[in-house]
Amino acid sequence: MSSSKSASLIDVTVTSVVGHDLTSEDGGTEYGGHEARRRLERRLVRKIDLRMSILVILFILNIMDRTNIAAARQRGLETDLGLQGQEYATLLSILYVGFMIMQVPSNMFLNRLGKPSIYLPTAMALWGVINILTGITKDFVGALLARFFLGFVEAAFFPGTLFLLSKWYKRGELGGRIALMFYGIFISNAFGALVASGILDGMDGKLGQAAWRWLFYIDGSLTILVALCAMFILPDFPSTTTWLSEEERSLAMRRMEEDAGVGDEDETEEGGHLAGLQQALRDWKVWWLALLITNYNISLSCMAYFPTLSATMGFKPTVTLLLCTPPFVITLIVAFAVSRHSDKTGERFHHITVPIFGGIVGSVIAICTMNTAARYVSLFLMAQSCAGYAVLFTWVSNSFPRPPSKRAVALALVNAFSQLGGIAGSYVWPSAWGPTYRKSYAICISTAGCMIVMCYVFKLHLARLNRELDGEEAEKGVKERGFRYLL
Repeated sequence: MSSSKSASLIDVTVTSVVGHDLTSEDGGTEYGGHEARRRLERRLVRKIDLRMSILVILFILNIMDRTNIAAARQRGLETDLGLQGQEYATLLSILYVGFMIMQVPSNMFLNRLGKPSIYLPTAMALWGVINILTGITKDFVGALLARFFLGFVEAAFFPGTLFLLSKWYKRGELGGRIALMFYGIFISNAFGALVASGILDGMDGKLGQAAWRWLFYIDGSLTILVALCAMFILPDFPSTTTWLSEEERSLAMRRMEEDAGVGDEDETEEGGHLAGLQQALRDWKVWWLALLITNYNISLSCMAYFPTLSATMGFKPTVTLLLCTPPFVITLIVAFAVSRHSDKTGERFHHITVPIFGGIVGSVIAICTMNTAARYVSLFLMAQSCAGYAVLFTWVSNSFPRPPSKRAVALALVNAFSQLGGIAGSYVWPSAWGPTYRKSYAICISTAGCMIVMCYVFKLHLARLNRELDGEEAEKGVKERGFRYLL
């Protein structure tokens, strides 16, 4: 066995002595018996769920602040800023450059700080300020700088919340929770256009400001207000949260030990927190998943241009924005069903790839016809491609269980590298290719197909690792089955 393969197996091998199971009687008697422990665990999970639910609101605002530029484009942003050629696409792509630069150091800092309740809302308040400043820009350069720093600060949020969830929830619980967080994205896509249309119609000319500027002012101010509230609601990590009782804190950490067969903190941290960076950089799975999600992001580039694609059906701007809502309402329902079923069955591959295949079908329909009804159906199908996104990031988190410093870097590195897909995808939909956008759809189809193939290869690799773990436990005489990768 190669050294790299051995290292990956060491990360997840059960470290208990032969025949001892972390979920055996010791885990129950420590908390007054199995029934008492179950009651305590249910109470703990409900308490954490209640506080984590604010992440849905945070994600709604996160996506609104990132994508409101698409609605602003429909009401004069390009004209007022004097944008020409590919400058609008550059404003979209520069955001992802900021993402790429900051995500890995941000998650490393968050793991070391141990205070996500302070760190994440602070980042949120800062990007709210930047969003307001976007509304006062006068030219392309000013907007470009605002978008870059928006991405730079927002980079802390997505990988940071994934890491926070992975510190509290077991693998069988994580998919549903990440899906709930992603509902914020779908709700924002569904109803952000409604909110934007209301602001754009009602605020034009107020105090001498164009409607699209008010969109940035209002969205940014709301973000700052919610960020201040979030500081008092979000939990920290199990070892640093002060409002848990000692018994609850002990159980929270014990749950994570049982889920991976090894402790989540000092037992798995060797060589300091920088060791997590080195381990993640040496693990080829990190780079494979990063490239996989890069392809996924390119295939989903139509999401950033959804109002533009809706406009190809020939309706007025307000109706165009309203038509963007129903596809994402359906996506919200599908994503909920897919994530819940994925957690229930412990299966990831099909729950990720089947919605993507639906998006491929939608792109094919859009290529083949300019019929209004058919193109609207294609928008519904393309929106469903997002339904597997939450399951995919759950799969990423499941695939790097320990140590936490490595998981923090892996989540951030995968997401940061994959922003190359966002940069490339920003240039996939030039106006010159409209209104049919056949070349754009062809690019999305090819990258989606590549992503499905890469998912299948990754599934085969994890299955092989599981067989090796079975063999190692058989050699050691371990009776209870330890950690296994989810396929």
